[in-house]
Amino acid sequence: MKAVILAGGMGTRLSEETSVRPKPLVTVGGMPILWHIMKIYSAHGINDFVVLCGYKGHLIKEFFVDYALHSSDMTVDLAKNEVSVRRSRAETWKVTLLDTGLETQTGGRLRRARALLKEDFCFTYGDGVGDVDITKLVAFHRRHGRLATVTAVQPPARFGALRMRGTRVTGFTEKPADGGGWVNAGFFVLSPKAIDAVAGDATLWEKQPLESLARRGQLAAYRHTGFWQMMDTLRDRTHLEDLWERGRAPWKVWR
Repeated sequence: MKAVILAGGMGTRLSEETSVRPKPLVTVGGMPILWHIMKIYSAHGINDFVVLCGYKGHLIKEFFVDYALHSSDMTVDLAKNEVSVRRSRAETWKVTLLDTGLETQTGGRLRRARALLKEDFCFTYGDGVGDVDITKLVAFHRRHGRLATVTAVQPPARFGALRMRGTRVTGFTEKPADGGGWVNAGFFVLSPKAIDAVAGDATLWEKQPLESLARRGQLAAYRHTGFWQMMDTLRDRTHLEDLWERGRAPWKVWR
């Protein structure tokens, strides 16, 4: 099974980092957020990836070209101009990197990968992590028989709430676990036929395609009540970094 990852956006709300690299290469714990996402899928036996590049996509390609080199112990004999690998810690991943255009929208990027997708596949964003049980998600998708499954989460409210009676404040509620509704967390499982709902490069996956699938009764929701976090701003990145440094990263489902 393949996992397709969106990695082409400009990440303007994280411009402190994305002025020099694409958002999927912004690091948490010294490794790109893209690597963390791939490790989540790999922990569930999915090691075949299609990465949809766009903005500064050459840097993503360079990361993977150099990955084995940077993950290995080696001896360099300068006199003989020889390099020998002593021990490699590289992942057992197959990674296809597609240049899907600078201005292409999320649905358009997926549509450009259509020829590579012959069976049900996973699909997600290159900036969100969670302890989603991918094995159970895929099994859920296969049971219901629809064209698409979206993982739904209830993120915690960002701010605490006031309890009021008329104009009088009667107390405070710390950030409730239910932020007010279920939202799209990515971590999709799709039939290749779901891509037919994408009209072209200018199509946002989150708009017409998902709405069309929902109207046709072809979109199911897998409810995830565990950890999920997007890395949309510097504040988000700092939060993820703090969790990682304290050894409390719930998305680290691998060993």
